[in-house]
Amino acid sequence: MSRPALEVADIFRSHGPVWRQADAGHVSLDQMKVMSAIERCRTAELGGHVARCADCAYTTIAYNSCRNRHCPKCQGVAAKEWLADREAELLPVPYYHVVFTLPAAIADIAYQNKAVLYDLLFKASAETMLTIAADPKHLGARIGITSVLHTWGSAMTHHPHVHMIVPGGGISPDGQRWVSCRPGFFLPVRVLSRLFRRLFLEKLVATHQAGRLSFFGDRTHLAEVQSFAAYLAPLRKAEWIVYAKRPFGGPEVVLAYLSRYTHRVAIANSRLIAFDQQGVTFKWKDYRIEGRDRYKPMTLATDEFIRRFLIHVLPKGLHRIRHYGLFARSACADNIARARELLAASKPEGQPTAAAVDSSKPSCPCCGGRMIVIEVFARGAKPRHQPAAPTSRIRVDTS
Repeated sequence: MSRPALEVADIFRSHGPVWRQADAGHVSLDQMKVMSAIERCRTAELGGHVARCADCAYTTIAYNSCRNRHCPKCQGVAAKEWLADREAELLPVPYYHVVFTLPAAIADIAYQNKAVLYDLLFKASAETMLTIAADPKHLGARIGITSVLHTWGSAMTHHPHVHMIVPGGGISPDGQRWVSCRPGFFLPVRVLSRLFRRLFLEKLVATHQAGRLSFFGDRTHLAEVQSFAAYLAPLRKAEWIVYAKRPFGGPEVVLAYLSRYTHRVAIANSRLIAFDQQGVTFKWKDYRIEGRDRYKPMTLATDEFIRRFLIHVLPKGLHRIRHYGLFARSACADNIARARELLAASKPEGQPTAAAVDSSKPSCPCCGGRMIVIEVFARGAKPRHQPAAPTSRIRVDTS
């Protein structure tokens, strides 16, 4: 895969030292670690290996990746590994995509209490789905949910929401049959929205009463019970956004769809357009506009670009992908097996699995031959071998 013309790492390496000095005291240790990891990713600082084609002697140097979950370069491999593990859990039914979004006023609180409120977002949205799905008036079944946290909008502003991927049905309460949802319709979003609003606000008030929230700057008054209650009052009547996208196809489509969400970061390198004295220019999507005109360029001052990227660094230990209901890790395998039994379905044969594809060894970009590692070098060391263009098709001695 060719390197993008511009990467977040380039911006960090060029402007990071000045930005860190100017914002000293306002940058967390976790944010500093993310910047450092991205700057060093796939450079000699992390070591690497030299590979040579067994046929044409093409030689290349591959530096190690940082494997940080916020690094734009490292998410492709992580997503493939995760999807390979999830492939065995896919069911031969339609899948639905449901999105739960926090109102702006709640997102402001979350900005100062990320670990606590992101956890509440996960729990309230999952409880909403499980409760409504279990109601005989709607589905009357136990469902499985995979939830993925995103904290950004297309312009990298703070916009916390969870994406849920849900099979179109579930196991009946007595465990004796598979209950399918109506074709093209999973659960009513208005009902989901109202319950989500109630559950989240209940949990938020309880968290405030327990003294687990912190407030700074112009939000310090919210530490008082009455002020906090007054702040939440309009939100009890406002519409909370829950969006359900129409179902998509079989397991192969689900895997491709999941890969767009599970390991995404605040901005992909492919969206970057330019980095100069004016700042950083990138592509963003204006969701208020339909069609191709919704894709626009945006230029931010470099300081602001870095700030926006780093506000999406997740608290240490917070899991951004979670599973609920039938997919809860403790009983997932048994539930999947039972669901397949009820659906009278088995895993399709004769199709290459994601794991099988991922396990194939890299091939030479010049002739397709097998690449062989001829040297491994440590962090900060220089490799003895240098990159070399392909020569005649000769067999490389690997003994």
